[in-house]
Amino acid sequence: MAENEKRIKTHRIRCLSKMKMFLLAITCAFVSKTLSGSYMNSMLTQIERQFNIPTSLVGFINGSFEIGNLLLIIFVSYFGTKLHRPILIGVGCVVMGLGCFLQSLPHFLMERYEYESTVSVSGNLSSNSFLCMENGTQIIRPTEDPSECVKEVKSLMWMYVLVGNIIRGIGETPIMPLGISYIEDFAKSENSPLYIGFVETGAIIGPLFGLSLASFCANVYVDTGSVNTDDLTITPNDTRWVGAWWFGFLICAGVNVLTAIPFFFLPKWLPKEGLKNNADIIKNDKEEKQREEVKKKKDGITKDFLPFMKSLLCNPVYMLFILISIIQFNAFVNMFTFMPKYLEQQHGKSASDVIFLIVAGITTTYKGMQQDLYMENAILADCNRDCNCPTKTWDPVCGNNGVSYMSACLAGCETSVGAGINMVFQNCSCIQTSGNSSAVLGLCDKGHDCSMMLQYFLILSAIGSFIYSLSAIPGYMVLLRCIKPEEKSLGVGLHTFCTRVFAGIPAPIYFGALVDSTCLHWGTLKCGESGACRIYDSANFRYIYLGLPAALRGLSYIPAFLILNILKNRHLPGENASSGTILTEAKTTKKENECKDMDQNSKVLNDNELKTKL
Repeated sequence: MAENEKRIKTHRIRCLSKMKMFLLAITCAFVSKTLSGSYMNSMLTQIERQFNIPTSLVGFINGSFEIGNLLLIIFVSYFGTKLHRPILIGVGCVVMGLGCFLQSLPHFLMERYEYESTVSVSGNLSSNSFLCMENGTQIIRPTEDPSECVKEVKSLMWMYVLVGNIIRGIGETPIMPLGISYIEDFAKSENSPLYIGFVETGAIIGPLFGLSLASFCANVYVDTGSVNTDDLTITPNDTRWVGAWWFGFLICAGVNVLTAIPFFFLPKWLPKEGLKNNADIIKNDKEEKQREEVKKKKDGITKDFLPFMKSLLCNPVYMLFILISIIQFNAFVNMFTFMPKYLEQQHGKSASDVIFLIVAGITTTYKGMQQDLYMENAILADCNRDCNCPTKTWDPVCGNNGVSYMSACLAGCETSVGAGINMVFQNCSCIQTSGNSSAVLGLCDKGHDCSMMLQYFLILSAIGSFIYSLSAIPGYMVLLRCIKPEEKSLGVGLHTFCTRVFAGIPAPIYFGALVDSTCLHWGTLKCGESGACRIYDSANFRYIYLGLPAALRGLSYIPAFLILNILKNRHLPGENASSGTILTEAKTTKKENECKDMDQNSKVLNDNELKTKL
């Protein structure tokens, strides 16, 4: 008897430690996958500038993660429960690391990044081709051989980032459906929300690390170590600046591989929490699992796939919940993917440097009057018409009147002092100010009011995110409890598949195309081809960025009210299952009590018989 109790106690400690180990491992996996995802979203602007591609193509690259995910999500969700789930999750983490490493490869295969500029890097005063010269010929940096130029324009190095993101999506596939179903299968029904809450906490911590890493890498020049940064004429606040985006991907690759290690040491099965810890029940559980495995081998693992799919598709609560998720995910993806670009264009390059862009000839006239649309001829005015300035090259300067100009030449500047980023332009005919007119490299910062607007935006965003996150755990519970226990893994996978197909993939593409439609000035490559957008129409960008997600989230309330009406009049399958467990335990307890009563009654009868005989 003592040996059995000791064995049961040891078994219980072992099971608890394995459950806690899996919970810790899956939380770390969620941290690593959200770390990689948030870092990728934060570096989209840097990737856009590195490869000189439009925002719509950047949106497609970002959506390629969902393409890789949906290739396997349903099959992994269904067949994964028949296989070793922890090992599949570990393999997925390794694959994610491989995808992150592949995304960093273009940096090592490409030449150094060259940004468009009219300013001489050396600051040689004898070469004033970038300044206003009347009746002169404007000389820009020499254009290379046309064949090489065409090759550069049609460079497909961004395909490495695309393929790497697809592989990262493939690796992320088993983590959520198999991890959540593993917790649901072996945890108490009342404990699973707590465990899923721990996992969701990891999904919140990951983006914090990802955004911090992105902030650090964005302030480091892309070719640091191979170029002299003192010779640069741009700063991190410039729209031509490209940070060390590749370095963060290497870190993400290492983190993903490290988080995969614990899963290879976890068991395929765990005893269900809440059962009485006696040797008979443990033995019966093992025998039942063996019978189920033999039955599955005889019937085949694909037998129930179509019936399960039919059952899920005919479940109104489940289908309405998928519809809500698709609409909400469209709004979330749009806001999260393009938030760095929005903050850059509305408030400046980063949250610490808040600026509104007022660029002469694009958003205002040279006299400081508001101008709604970008007109090519508006870039030239009487003050710079005879300067023979290039009208497409983006090399902005900030005048001492607080207005930004596309270039020192278009500002009418005739002389320069200093070198590199410290260069100062003087005698600028287009800068209307009392005293000597001058300009410095870069765009102008604008006012305290802009800083206050950014603070309001961040506060409202934090409040909105908090309110939005309150529905995460209840939403998971509705998803898991509205389907039968044997359909949970497939149900989670099908839900993820639908959100990827109808939200994750198309949302960045169509939203990126809408953002491109607000571009006021496109960058120019060596051959005169269009590169990445340099400045956007702030008002239209703001209406699209804030208005479209608000409309989508408002639309999602319609199916939500329908679900509430349905749930008032029905019991969920998950609730029936859990109540069945409670009834079984109650019946067992009742039988034990009946047995005790019978024993007591028999004892009373025996005592009476003895008394009678005496």
